[in-house]
Amino acid sequence: MTNHRVHKDLHKVHKELLFKGFSFAHIVPSLFTLWLNLFKCILLIPVVSMLSCSDQPAEYYEVPNTYCNPINLDYAYVPSTHTYYAQNESHRSTADPAVVNLRDTLYLFSTNQNGYWWSADMRTWNFVRQDFQKNGRAGDNVCAPGAWAWGDSLLFIPSFVAPDPMPLYLSTDPKNAKWTILRDSFEVGTWDPSFFKDDDGKAYVYWGSSNFYPLYGMELDAKSGYKPIGERKELSRLHPDEHGWERFGEDHKDTTIAPYTEGPWMTKHNGKYYYQYAAPGTEWNIYADGVLVGDHPLGPFEYQSYNPFSYKPGGFITGAGHGSTFQDKHGNYWHAGTMLNWIKYKFERRLGIFPSGFDDDGQLYCITAFGDYPNYHASGQRDHRESTFTGWMLQSYKKKVWASSSLPGKTPELAVNENIRTYWSAETALKGEFLAVDLGGEVDIYAIQVNYADEGATLRDKQDSIYHQYIIWHSHDGDSWGMLIDKSKNRKDVPHDYIELKKHFTTRYLKLENVHMADGKFAIAGFRVFGKREGAVPEPVENFSVRRHAWCMSQQNGTSGG
Repeated sequence: MTNHRVHKDLHKVHKELLFKGFSFAHIVPSLFTLWLNLFKCILLIPVVSMLSCSDQPAEYYEVPNTYCNPINLDYAYVPSTHTYYAQNESHRSTADPAVVNLRDTLYLFSTNQNGYWWSADMRTWNFVRQDFQKNGRAGDNVCAPGAWAWGDSLLFIPSFVAPDPMPLYLSTDPKNAKWTILRDSFEVGTWDPSFFKDDDGKAYVYWGSSNFYPLYGMELDAKSGYKPIGERKELSRLHPDEHGWERFGEDHKDTTIAPYTEGPWMTKHNGKYYYQYAAPGTEWNIYADGVLVGDHPLGPFEYQSYNPFSYKPGGFITGAGHGSTFQDKHGNYWHAGTMLNWIKYKFERRLGIFPSGFDDDGQLYCITAFGDYPNYHASGQRDHRESTFTGWMLQSYKKKVWASSSLPGKTPELAVNENIRTYWSAETALKGEFLAVDLGGEVDIYAIQVNYADEGATLRDKQDSIYHQYIIWHSHDGDSWGMLIDKSKNRKDVPHDYIELKKHFTTRYLKLENVHMADGKFAIAGFRVFGKREGAVPEPVENFSVRRHAWCMSQQNGTSGG
């Protein structure tokens, strides 16, 4: 059809030129030029079409079907009154998640957030502002809170110790922040508290955080406003000489300091009581949760053979301790835990959620393998052991990167080194600052995670009106760029933004361009690209062995060793 039209147009031009008295010498150059231009147009038709298609942003899910830890919550900045954070550099942080299910809606409470979140599907988390009474000792808005839901009620209390009083709160409508005070002053000073109510109506409280004292439990009288009754019972202590994961320090290598135990949580399953505890320290990559099993809410308990059940010592972001085990509306178990980024301060933390459950032998498990990679949400009841991992592998790790500008010591490669504790920062927060990466070849991209860092941030506490805006450009050759993701109109606070494409997109180069920052300079702790590419499968690992560090045991026993 195209060739027919070209010939017809040429014939018409030829006739008009002859009619006007042009000689053959005049006609030939004109025809040559016309032929050349038309030939160029014919060749450019598919090229122009291809470029116009690539200029269209890729479609992505506003609410993804997958998720990627750390959870993309609008985390608060450390509270300005908190004496532990006496420094000029501001940063976001939270920890110690308590997740409970009230009428098929999940409620997530954590440290120092001026409120909490709720979710109907674990895909979208909605923040509810609520200022509970501050902890008098440390000035926390809320520290390591305890929560439990049964029937139509949700019970809540922040950490506190005597002589600072703390109310016990109750709500039947927490989604709308409607709370009442059940007890003006809870009688037991409970640091790192948690609650549990059994099928027989009896209720219990657990608490403790120390590298010297044990964790405790006590019965509550549910018929008298949950007043403590009976005796306080010692429930657990750490045994680092027997359980290597309970040793303190990075990679469990510090034996000079006694490990900390804290964050108890109780789950009942098939008539057994699974008493969970955190160790050995929240500031280390090996922060984890262990579990003891018993026949009564207050023990005695036995050490589960599979321990720690929630453990993530490596990867982009580490840690899976001081958490809570809960069920979604489909009956699936999950475990929320504390994850560590420690950029500005050792207690700078985030939250992660991992598939959890009970195996055929009654062992409580938590799947943290690929725990900071894309995993599928649950749309119904499922067996997590069938694998929730998408299979989308990291494509940006240690690839060639460059940027519009960089601060000293915060160079571009730090955004692709798969370590949230280091980051790249531009010199400003101006629109147009960018970070670009060469993926080393054409890659099928399925998802992207943009992890911001707090460089030059000055905000404090919870912020309701901040937001991030950016554009991700793509290129096949590094010269011509088309838009891939347009977040230039975003009005949400997305410190760990996660984008799942509706259909994979194949390209080689990506450029993350700033439009607007929530606070501070344009800084990225992780520009993570997930997808698939052609290539050889990695060779199997050979000559792998596991060896216990005997010198740790020897030092613990006060003897020398190799």
